[in-house]
Amino acid sequence: MNHADLAEKLFRDGYNCSQAVLLAFSDITGLDDDTAAKLASSFGGGLGRMREVCGTVSGASMVLGLVKGYSNPRDFEGKKEHYKLIQDFAARFKEKNGSIICRELLTGVKTVENGVPEQRSEGYYKKRPCPLLVRDAAEILDEML
Repeated sequence: MNHADLAEKLFRDGYNCSQAVLLAFSDITGLDDDTAAKLASSFGGGLGRMREVCGTVSGASMVLGLVKGYSNPRDFEGKKEHYKLIQDFAARFKEKNGSIICRELLTGVKTVENGVPEQRSEGYYKKRPCPLLVRDAAEILDEML
């Protein structure tokens, strides 16, 4: 199964958008599923369901950090290059979807305004673009990696 198919399957299995993207790339990141799921758990729904930066973008950023990130705080060139990489991902995602902001991507989708996640149902998946967004994030990552 390719990364895009796996990311969508993981999302439909109940993982949040950020978890689905990070978990789909475990073959590249080397993270075990439990660690990846916990690491990405806070970023679903645009950071704890606050509808800020789309969780797929956060998950993809974690993949890029693990694979192409820097770790030396004095590595200015590494930091500069990595930020360019993240900005490139965000630009590609935005070009394809119109935004990287969760609430903008969900325009027209009636969502409850509290911080409680919605129960997953067939109707949940039909009314929102999230399954397609996790696919898009995974496809862009594959192009970049």
